[in-house]
Amino acid sequence: MAEEASFTHFTQNGKAHMVAVGEKPESKREAVAEATITMSSHAFSLVQAGGMGKGDVLGVARIAGIMAAKRVDQLIPLCHPLAITSAEIDFTLHEAELCIAIRAVVGITGRTGVEMEALTAVAVTALTIYDMCKAVDKAMTISDIRLVRKSGGKSGLFVHPAIQEEGHDQ
Repeated sequence: MAEEASFTHFTQNGKAHMVAVGEKPESKREAVAEATITMSSHAFSLVQAGGMGKGDVLGVARIAGIMAAKRVDQLIPLCHPLAITSAEIDFTLHEAELCIAIRAVVGITGRTGVEMEALTAVAVTALTIYDMCKAVDKAMTISDIRLVRKSGGKSGLFVHPAIQEEGHDQ
């Protein structure tokens, strides 16, 4: 029988607190997250051609996502400030679905994981794409924000169940 997960951001009295990680051993950790933004064919073609009026949509969104990964502790209560060692944002343009798949890979050698950093990175990347394209398409939809994979630390490897069903873990 699996051990029941505990909510570590609460004391035994139910008060919120920051989890103490100082005694935990450092380990190499990595988190991968994904998101999708779907848009009109006109907006998609402008992004694809680099013709959006505000400039290089994907280049700016990539930088925004990396910056967001570095500042999660300022956005989400009780997250530790982390000195992440790597952050990558990649895009896959799916013309048939008129969507852009966003993938963030964030790494650290530290005492706590980088799941929130990867998830925040894809969310802010998608929001930046929305901001840069909203003059052309206000009906864009951001969806499917999820942790795909995480490794390292006490809990080890996690692969999202939908990814496992698809037969790959990357």
